[in-house]
Amino acid sequence: MARAARTPRSLPFTGDPRADKYLVDDPLALLIGMVLDQQVPLEKAFAGPWVLRQRLGTELDAAKIAAMAPDELAALFVERPALHRFPGSMAARVQDLCHLLVQEYGGDAAAVWTTAVTGDELFKRVRALPGFGERKARIFVALLGKRLRIRPEGWEKAAGPFGQAGSLASAADVDGPGALLAMREHRRAVKSGKATADPVARSARA
Repeated sequence: MARAARTPRSLPFTGDPRADKYLVDDPLALLIGMVLDQQVPLEKAFAGPWVLRQRLGTELDAAKIAAMAPDELAALFVERPALHRFPGSMAARVQDLCHLLVQEYGGDAAAVWTTAVTGDELFKRVRALPGFGERKARIFVALLGKRLRIRPEGWEKAAGPFGQAGSLASAADVDGPGALLAMREHRRAVKSGKATADPVARSARA
């Protein structure tokens, strides 16, 4: 009898075992990493939550981050090395995310997906979060399903092309250093016209 696949203890995104483990241990860290995954390397984006935790000197807490003075939070993002290419705007976006989590989910980041009954509901919840456009929301649904085995009914359809097995189109397919390299090769091929871009990306450019 085949064994059921287990939820991984870490996500191999950053090259730092502590940061990788933190993405699984803290749901807010995973959401923040996904928000930061824009115009910076994937490694830097998903290492950001671990660095932010160190600079805060405490675990990430949506209510505490939401209540911080914006300038105080921005200073943590700007501190060298900066957490992002655009630290000020990303600090504001993360704070907006935390505000919504407090208002809609009592500050519990995991409730975004643990209480979603269907994949469509999960997608709509993620899409409503600050910093999540349609493409990123579908990638996040795929990441939850493929990597963390959070699979409400219809999650693959809600994830769109990113829910397909072996798509190599996003972080949802990264299960090790080799997969990260393959994803980047795929993206380079798409940019050079040697591979087909995913439908969500094509529609976004139209």
